[in-house]
Amino acid sequence: MNKSAEDGGSFSSKVIRIVFIILLLDLLGFTLILPLLPSILDHYAQAGDVTYQSLQSVVDWFREAVGIPMEKKYNSVLFGGLIGSLFSLLQFLSSPVTGALSDRHGRRPLLILTTVGLMSSYAVWAVSRSFSMFLLFRVIGGICKGNVSLCTAIIADLPCPKARNKGMAMIGVAFSLGFTVGPLMGAYFAASSKTAGNVFYETPALLALAFSVADIFFIWLMLPETLPKVKAAPSHGGDSWDLLSPISLFQFSAVTKTKEPPSKDRMQKLQVLGLVYFCYLFLFSGLEFNLSFLTHQRFQFTSMQQGKMFFFIGVIMALIQGGYARRIKPGRHIRAVHMAIMMLIPAFILIGLSWNITMLYVGLALYSFAAAIVVPCLSTLVAEHGSANQKGTVMGILRSLGALARAFGPVVSSSVYWIAGAQTCFLITSATFVIPLVLLSKARRLKEE
Repeated sequence: MNKSAEDGGSFSSKVIRIVFIILLLDLLGFTLILPLLPSILDHYAQAGDVTYQSLQSVVDWFREAVGIPMEKKYNSVLFGGLIGSLFSLLQFLSSPVTGALSDRHGRRPLLILTTVGLMSSYAVWAVSRSFSMFLLFRVIGGICKGNVSLCTAIIADLPCPKARNKGMAMIGVAFSLGFTVGPLMGAYFAASSKTAGNVFYETPALLALAFSVADIFFIWLMLPETLPKVKAAPSHGGDSWDLLSPISLFQFSAVTKTKEPPSKDRMQKLQVLGLVYFCYLFLFSGLEFNLSFLTHQRFQFTSMQQGKMFFFIGVIMALIQGGYARRIKPGRHIRAVHMAIMMLIPAFILIGLSWNITMLYVGLALYSFAAAIVVPCLSTLVAEHGSANQKGTVMGILRSLGALARAFGPVVSSSVYWIAGAQTCFLITSATFVIPLVLLSKARRLKEE
């Protein structure tokens, strides 16, 4: 008994290490583009690209509708937000399907397939010389970016709750490191590419391609299949509408379409947790998007200063996830999420009212601490739901709800920011975090019952 538990523990530790490396390679490739986006947009604007000009008219319409000043910096943020929303909407559509297919065919094959898709998207970026090709790269990437939900499904497959908690926290660490180191690498290699006389984004694109090639080899050689072999019935017996309809996704309808559906109480708790996840990310992603506006408008931050700010956030998040978050004991996750969201309220009040850099950074430190805890803990809680052959569907739907929140949160929040002002926007959103707190209390009561 003890020996089998030991073997299970060593297997889980091995899987967590492998998933961490897979996801870190994936995220390093994904984040290389982040500091280059304003320069890429300028590049196509100056070239007079027809596709760029047609999308610029959409950005101009939104800018005029909410009263955003005509300034190059703000235009880049809005255009980047538009492309980001398109990417998130594609994620919303593809994540549940990818998850359900992994329940049927295994995690490894789907992870290899999505990574091959990402590899092809980076190849398109490397050879792109028009904005249409650049958009094609983002569309292919949005459809194929199933690695995160598949990695969470692999962690959800682990038998021990303690291992699942550690695994979700390590996924968070991979995110923090990827979003901290990747943009720095992107900026460095863009500069070296320009010095060599190439198009400035060519070397970062080729590096992203190299990361995805390394990822495929690593998955192929190192990752064991974690989907339980006992899966006589396919996980998804309903129609594909359950994986595409927003109403069905919020209800996790696909999870009930099985011979032994979860109890009504279990389903109710899963639905409440999904709603908490959506509400949190909708509010959080909106204020995160507005940070670029606020720091530029109030403190005249340059791109380098904003890069340092996001580096500060990433380092704190990695430290919290690698230290505190992965040691949270099973049964204490709802309490940890409650505490983290409570901390976000003063964090965003401090950021919204900040009149000096010290006050801003105190708010950002609280923000980083809270952001490091909420998503890994909610992922751990959701991973407890569904049968052994439904984890891909469950985690795919959760990822899809997050993508939907990230698609619309920035649009709503930036509208409030420019119509009502920075302080009002941050104060109203801080107060609105009461909604996920109330939903969490409901989830805790369901647990107790």
